[in-house]
Amino acid sequence: MEDYKKLIQEREALEQRIKAARQDAISGAIAKIHALVAEFELTPQDVFPPARGRSAVAGTKVAPKYRDPATGQTWTGRGKPPKWIQGQDRSQYAI
Repeated sequence: MEDYKKLIQEREALEQRIKAARQDAISGAIAKIHALVAEFELTPQDVFPPARGRSAVAGTKVAPKYRDPATGQTWTGRGKPPKWIQGQDRSQYAI
């Protein structure tokens, strides 16, 4: 049991050292960043450009191009064709 308690204490001491070393590394990294920003006169937009969003067309609904006269189901012509139009002349189903 003594070994267990000793190991727990060593772990806590090691975690404290790790935390202190991490803080020192972060401080050094931030100092380098400040120096580079000042040297090259960078702006936040230079360092962190705005994220590219989705295009205006992405995600918009597309009008159906084909309709099954028997069921009234429609298909836009994109993706896998439904079973009612597979292997057939699509012009007869055009809307």
